[in-house]
Amino acid sequence: MSVALSPWLVFAAMAVYSVVHSLLASLGAKAAARRQLGPIAQRGYRLAYNVFSVLSFLPVLALTAALPDWTLYIIPYPWVLLTLGVQGLAGLALLAGVLQTGLWSFLGVAQLFSIAEQEPEKLVVHGLYRWVRHPLYTAGFVILWLFPYMTANLLALVIASSLYLWIGALFEERKLLKEFGDAYRQYKDVTPMFFLLPWGKQSRRPKPSGRDMR
Repeated sequence: MSVALSPWLVFAAMAVYSVVHSLLASLGAKAAARRQLGPIAQRGYRLAYNVFSVLSFLPVLALTAALPDWTLYIIPYPWVLLTLGVQGLAGLALLAGVLQTGLWSFLGVAQLFSIAEQEPEKLVVHGLYRWVRHPLYTAGFVILWLFPYMTANLLALVIASSLYLWIGALFEERKLLKEFGDAYRQYKDVTPMFFLLPWGKQSRRPKPSGRDMR
């Protein structure tokens, strides 16, 4: 196999993963699961989705590592300490965002073992969500693009993953607009998508009502 073909295969594999992952996350897929499986799908879909997402991503990582590759750059010492430090902060922000929305709900465990009827989800606009609309994706971008060791295959994976995060956020916003309507539209108007902008509006935000859980 030509070494030049490897990054394209990695990109294609990640693209296929992204399409399948996005389709399974859609409201249509969830509704179809409820029709076919009944209440168990309502409770277990999130957990099954997360497990499938992790397991199906492993072949993409294996392909990235197994295909012929070449080094693009290595960040030298001491600058590598800076990139690793920023990645570490992004990792902490990622964890904080997950904890803010509820770890067990994020994983799907809380829904699986809930015996009461699930309450409607609430729009989160405080904490990290006060500053950007998708803080988990923001942390993901930072971690992806600050790898201290970059190869051609890894760059293809990073680019494809970044496109997936961006497109996935667009689809998620459509879903949130449909679910929360004017409340999310107002929040969107005053809060940047991924990164703070010096010229962006940051002062007025809708106040959360009820138990904030997305």
